[in-house]
Amino acid sequence: MSDPGPPPDAADIMTLVHEAVGGLELEPAEKRNIWRFAQRELPYLWSQRTSYFILGSYRDPYIRRLRAVQNELTKQLGAYPFVMGDLVELPTDRLNVFDIMFSLLASYSDYIVAVFEKESGGEAPELGEIDDPPYFDKSYVFPRDYAWITDANLASKHHVVRAAVEIAFTDGLTDDEKRAKIASLVDRAQNDDVDITEQEVRDTIDRRKTEGSEPATYSWVHLNKFRKFELHDRCLPWTTERELRSAVAELPSPTPRPAWEDHEDAGRS
Repeated sequence: MSDPGPPPDAADIMTLVHEAVGGLELEPAEKRNIWRFAQRELPYLWSQRTSYFILGSYRDPYIRRLRAVQNELTKQLGAYPFVMGDLVELPTDRLNVFDIMFSLLASYSDYIVAVFEKESGGEAPELGEIDDPPYFDKSYVFPRDYAWITDANLASKHHVVRAAVEIAFTDGLTDDEKRAKIASLVDRAQNDDVDITEQEVRDTIDRRKTEGSEPATYSWVHLNKFRKFELHDRCLPWTTERELRSAVAELPSPTPRPAWEDHEDAGRS
C-alpha cells in the first residue's frame, strides 16, 4: 500500500494531533496512520451533510439509547450522525488513540450530542471535554432523570415524573406509602397547572421497573456541568427512551450548505 499524502487542512490537523498527544514527536508510521484516518473519516465531516458526533456509554443497555439517537437523526435528510466506537481505531501502541480520534472528530463535527445515564464510565471524562471551549458552543447534553431544583423546574412535567420514579424505587416505603406519595405529588402538580395524569406517571414507573432502570444518580460535579448547559438552552433531560427520541427533535436541523472551501464533496450517499 502506498503511503498516504497529507489530507486537506493538514497543518490544522497536525496542530490538533500534537495538542492531543502533549507535544510528543510522531514517528513516521504514526503520522502515516493518522493521515489514513483523516482521509477515511474527515471527508464525511467536510461534506454538505450536517454531522452529529454522538457520545455516551457503549455498554448494554446504554448503547441502545445511543442507537436510538442515531436512528432519529438518520431520518433527517442531510444528517450524518455517528458514534466513534463504529470507526476503525488508529493502529498505534504508543499514543493515546482516544485523545487523537476525539480531538479530530469533535473539532470537525458540526454538533456534539452526549447522552448520560450514570456518572461513571467513559462518558464521564467526555463531559469534561465538551463543557469548555472549543467544543462547548456546539455541544448538547441529554442526561437521564436530571432536574435542577428551581421554582420553574418544580412546575415541570419532567420533574414530576423524575420525582415519582425516585419515590417508586425508594427502599423503606411500603407499596401503599409509595402510591400515596405519588398521588399527592401528581395532585400538587395538577393544581399548579402541570399537564400530567397519575396514569402517565404509573406507566413510566412500570416501564422503568420492567427495564430494571433505577433512577440515574450523578455527582455534584456532573449536576453543575449539566446546569451550565441548561442555562445555555442546550440541556435536554429525559426519563424514557420515547422522551429521548422526542428530545432529539430539538437539536439544530440539518441545513443545505456548500461543501467547505478547498474540500471535495465527500458525503456519504
